[in-house]
Amino acid sequence: MGALLCTVNVAEVHERMLDHGAQTEEAWSWIGALGFEVCPFTELQARMAAELRAITRPFGLSLGDRACLALAIDREAKVYTTDRAWKNLSLGIEIEVIR
Repeated sequence: MGALLCTVNVAEVHERMLDHGAQTEEAWSWIGALGFEVCPFTELQARMAAELRAITRPFGLSLGDRACLALAIDREAKVYTTDRAWKNLSLGIEIEVIR
């Protein structure tokens, strides 16, 4: 399995690139060039993300964070993050902090 990215997180990446001055088409092209499998945010994942709020609230996770985790849980995938707080979560998936 290659790298996965939820459509919610694609929107976040695109937004941040625009915030940092990238032009719309340039940013969108760059995102596409990364080669991630872009996965729709499904109804099941939406439910899981909402239900994760109670567990993740003490760690300050956003909806985008929870969408990422819901995709990983749904696909039984490993999660890579730079947010050290995620390491404290016990969700039945592997979470690796990369810095």
